[in-house]
Amino acid sequence: MMAPSDSGPGRRRNEHSHRAILGAAITLVADRGFENVTVESIASHAGVGKQTIYRWWRSKGEVVLEAINDGFADVAAFPNTGDIIADLRTQMENVTVKLATSDFGSAYRGLIAAAQSDPELARKHIEQIIEPASVACRKRLIQARDMGQIRSDADVQSIIDLLYGAIYYRLLLSTRPLATEQVAQAIDLVFDGIRGTG
Repeated sequence: MMAPSDSGPGRRRNEHSHRAILGAAITLVADRGFENVTVESIASHAGVGKQTIYRWWRSKGEVVLEAINDGFADVAAFPNTGDIIADLRTQMENVTVKLATSDFGSAYRGLIAAAQSDPELARKHIEQIIEPASVACRKRLIQARDMGQIRSDADVQSIIDLLYGAIYYRLLLSTRPLATEQVAQAIDLVFDGIRGTG
């Protein structure tokens, strides 16, 4: 995931206010739902004026998007121990734990739902969160393929879709709770079909 960027016209930020606003956005969207949160309510909860928010962001969607992106920052990196299964498991379990945290996971569900009817928010979600994560995973899988750890004809993007699709399926549909146990199961099932000889 990309590091949060200054998107509003005023780029100099007070770090305390910045963190308070991002935290307020997560808490309120998780509690009330994206559509019921306003810039005014975020500002009030964060203890700042709404002009402060508009100085740094153009819309509520941009605030929430940066809050989600910021929350993913500590789980975005892929380790590279030389063992693709261990590395995927570490990264995917970290993501799963983050999403299973009620406020963060609930807020992210709200953002994704809102993006379905907001093309600009959907575009920014893909650009700022989904695509950078996909690029990082793709790079690690290509390294593993070059080392012979997965089949040379395995389609890397399909592997990403299968592995992370399992996480997003539970996140969005709540068919079963998000749990780290599902990560090992998903990896084992996928690698039964793509495991290389290296």
